[in-house]
Amino acid sequence: MADGGQFSAAPFWQNGPSPGQFYNTPGTNLASSQLPRTYTQQPIVTGTSVLGVTFTGGVVIAADTLGSYGSLARFRDISRLLKVNEKVAIGASGDYADFQFIRDIINQKVLDGKCLNDNYCYSPVAIHTWLTRILYNRRTKINPLWNNIIVGGYDENEGSYLGYVDKLGVAYQAPTIATGYGSYIAQPLLRQSYESNNNNFTEEQALSAIERCMRVLLYRDGRSGNQYEVAIITKDGCQVTSPKPISTNWDIAEYVKYV
Repeated sequence: MADGGQFSAAPFWQNGPSPGQFYNTPGTNLASSQLPRTYTQQPIVTGTSVLGVTFTGGVVIAADTLGSYGSLARFRDISRLLKVNEKVAIGASGDYADFQFIRDIINQKVLDGKCLNDNYCYSPVAIHTWLTRILYNRRTKINPLWNNIIVGGYDENEGSYLGYVDKLGVAYQAPTIATGYGSYIAQPLLRQSYESNNNNFTEEQALSAIERCMRVLLYRDGRSGNQYEVAIITKDGCQVTSPKPISTNWDIAEYVKYV
C-alpha cells in the first residue's frame, strides 16, 4: 500500500492493473474497428398485424398504415404491402426499415428477371421459397431481418397460394394467416369464419372477414391504426387498394371505469 492509503501494483505485477482499474491484454488493440461486430436487435419503427386469407380464385392480404415509434403512433400513412407482380403480393409486420430493404431486393430481383426478356413471371411459391432462404440466411449470421411476412398470390397452375415466413426462416402454408398481435385475436376469427363457410370463401366473404378482424384489432391492439390497405390477387392480376378507414363505435367507452 502506497502513502495516503492508495493501492498500487506489487513489483511482481509491474505494468499490470492497479486494484479497481481495467487492463488491456498485451498485443490487443481495442480500437472500435477491432471490437466484435454487433447488430441492432431492437426494432425502432414497427408495424403490427398483417392478415391474409384465400378465397375461390384468389387471395386477400391486409395491413394497416400505422408505423409506431415505440409506443408513439408516429407515422400514419406508411404502406406495408408490396405488389411484386401481377401474380404475387406480400405484406410485412415488424421493423419497417427491414421491410424497405426486403422491398428493394425484391424489386431488383423482379427487374433482373425482366432484363432476361424470357416472359417468365415469378410465382407465389417461387417468391415465398426465395424469402425463406433470405431470412434464414440472415438469421444464421445473427443479423436477422426483423419481419414476419405473408406471401399471397394466384397462379393458374397452383391456384390460390398463401404462405408465411418469419425472421428465423420458419415457413408454412395455410388458408388463413395472421402475424403479430393478430395471430392471437384475429386468426381465431378468420379460422372460425372460414370453416363456417365450408373452407371456401368468396371474394366478398374474404373481404368482410378481413374488415371485421381489422376492426377488432383497432379496438384491442394499441399499435393498430384506423385505416388499412388491401391487396387482392386473382387471375385478372394484383391490385393494392387505397387506404380504407375502419368504421368504429366508441359509445361504450363512457361506461368503462377503472377501479
